[in-house]
Amino acid sequence: MSNLVAAVLSSSLLAGCASLMDDPRMLFVSDPRALQPMEGFSQLPQDSRVWFEPGAEDYANRVAELLDKTINKVESAHYLAFAEPVQIYVCGTEACFKRYVLTPKLSAAVVPDNRLILSPNLNERESWRLKPLMLHELAHLHLGQRVGHYHSNVPVWFHEGWASLTADGGGAEFATDEQAYEAAQSGKRIDLSKRDVPGMRHKASAFDLNIHIFYRQAMLLVKSLKQQDAGRFKRLALALQNNQDFEIAFWDIYGAGPQTILADALVPESGDNKAAAPASNNQP
Repeated sequence: MSNLVAAVLSSSLLAGCASLMDDPRMLFVSDPRALQPMEGFSQLPQDSRVWFEPGAEDYANRVAELLDKTINKVESAHYLAFAEPVQIYVCGTEACFKRYVLTPKLSAAVVPDNRLILSPNLNERESWRLKPLMLHELAHLHLGQRVGHYHSNVPVWFHEGWASLTADGGGAEFATDEQAYEAAQSGKRIDLSKRDVPGMRHKASAFDLNIHIFYRQAMLLVKSLKQQDAGRFKRLALALQNNQDFEIAFWDIYGAGPQTILADALVPESGDNKAAAPASNNQP
């Protein structure tokens, strides 16, 4: 499997295309360990969608209690049902979480193949974040079931902004709207003219932004787009979930690029920019 993944990545970079596979949900990963089987988990008797590390059953029950409502909210925000059954893996220890999630400093993540893994942090010092982060990651999972992850078809700002908006600010809670606007007015903002390409996805560092301001600006951009015209936003959301290219779909629906349509989205006095969600005073 590791040789196959390396070959696909190499071919994608050389060919300069978003996907070389017939299946648009092909997952690109940076380390083959992310594809290892999920071992050592038990299925929650009350909810077959939830799996837990031994000792974390109470935590798993908290997850199960939230699952129906969070799934319904994500499906409503994406205008479609989940394409496949949802599976959530609840880790009761850091060792469990780090075994499957290779990116540091995360409390939840969706990894290949469309598996949502929760850190013990969300049952301990970050217990208050469980519902918003479930919503955020379920939004990623919902899109990933249809079009995959880690490719350039959907820009990072839209990907993260849509998930944060769906989660009522979850994932973007460590910066305020005001901080996001102030950064934009000082010249530090997401540059919507930059297009993601294979091998170059524009994350926070590409715009000289810290991760919290990046997520907050991304959420405000997507929020503004939805507020401007809910009907067009729905068309865009459905087009992306049908694996259409973001730039082509956007121009087809809006008649201009995002840098034009969202030119004033990070201006605080804009009528579209009502507060989306409060920021948390708790810092990670």
